[in-house]
Amino acid sequence: MGEENNYQNILQDIVKTKMPFGKYKDWLICDLPENYIVWFKQKGFPKGKLGMMLETMYEIKLNGLEYLLKPLKNSMNKKY
Repeated sequence: MGEENNYQNILQDIVKTKMPFGKYKDWLICDLPENYIVWFKQKGFPKGKLGMMLETMYEIKLNGLEYLLKPLKNSMNKKY
């Protein structure tokens, strides 16, 4: 169960965390264009939590799983 909570926390962070730098600064990680995330995949993801979120978003987009983020994004919008 602990591992499942970690995955849920990562997904929640993806829908509420903004990109801290670059061309898409202040965009939510979940809203970043696919080509930007693919560029990071090719160049190397940043270290730490940001890199983990970007890599997770890459896998979500690669596998067509963006729909999984919609309920989280909607619930986060209601909180803020």
